[in-house]
Amino acid sequence: MKPIYGSAKEAVAQIQDGATIMVGGFGLVGIPEQLILALVDKGVKELTVISNNCGVDEWGLGLLLKNKQIKKMIGSYVGENKEFERQVLSGEIEVELTPQGTLAEKMRAGGAGIPAFFTPAGVGTMIAEGKEIREFDGKEYVLEHALKADFSLVRAHKADKMGNLVYNKTAQNFNPLAAAAGKITIAEVEEIVETGDIDPNHVQTPSIYVQGLLQAKQEKRIERLTTR
Repeated sequence: MKPIYGSAKEAVAQIQDGATIMVGGFGLVGIPEQLILALVDKGVKELTVISNNCGVDEWGLGLLLKNKQIKKMIGSYVGENKEFERQVLSGEIEVELTPQGTLAEKMRAGGAGIPAFFTPAGVGTMIAEGKEIREFDGKEYVLEHALKADFSLVRAHKADKMGNLVYNKTAQNFNPLAAAAGKITIAEVEEIVETGDIDPNHVQTPSIYVQGLLQAKQEKRIERLTTR
């Protein structure tokens, strides 16, 4: 049995100023909405955030950004967030941009206990500056270090009381990677069922990676609606 928090406020109570947090999601898909809102209300600051991007101006991680609660952002692109762009250009926030595939692998490696790996992505660009370059089979590769976090905040569709998680469709994006790479992982889920109600073959994040659960409703906003 894993702790089931009664509120998002209770779920993030452990997170203090200066923490490194890893957040699942891609754009607004699969983000732990209520946990992020609780961090905004808590007012924690000087955060290092590891996530694919930083939400949009008025939702998701963009709310933490707007409140100047993020000291450093590690992600793969600035995205649709104008405030993020403004803070980057003005030097108000430290940013470490990483190719998306490399970011995913850095997170995966952190969860797997692999300290570093070589990748061809970024060789010959600014990304490789100051990093070790090694040649394998006549091709150059750059050394990238794994990413881990004090806390991982993820969003899943369903959990059992042991903390086994199942994601809904594209919410599988960065959530399973983040769940494995946090010292403490808190999962925001839509439904909690009894242990044994989830087919073991359907479990996408095993309970060993999860330290707490929050059942909550999500707005599931659409980042950009396109119609014919």
